[in-house]
Amino acid sequence: QVQLVESGGGLVQAGGSLRLSCAASGRTFSSAAMGWFRQAPGKEREFVATIRSSGSAYYADSVKGRFTISRDNAKNMVYLQMNSLKPEDTAVYYCAAALGTYSSRSYQRDQVYDYWGQGTQVTVSS
Repeated sequence: QVQLVESGGGLVQAGGSLRLSCAASGRTFSSAAMGWFRQAPGKEREFVATIRSSGSAYYADSVKGRFTISRDNAKNMVYLQMNSLKPEDTAVYYCAAALGTYSSRSYQRDQVYDYWGQGTQVTVSS
């Protein structure tokens, strides 16, 4: 099993930067694919980014070029560096772990993730 604890959310002005962290526990962490999702009020939860155990990363079109996902297996940590933030990035951000192996495009779907963090609020003001 994997337990996830998120941190780093907060209030930031448009154009600013923020880094989210996800601390993971469990022996399966190093082999798990990790992902970030977000959910804004009145909208469905959407995919943001994922990183495979190999380090390969995949991003949603809406954040590509602005966000960077990374992991440090030695520290059991996953990060989401968010730059050039926009008001439409405002949402609750969740980290998730997928224990199975899927096609790259499958990691855009929240159904493939087995464990989820509690979420952290990110608010981008104008």
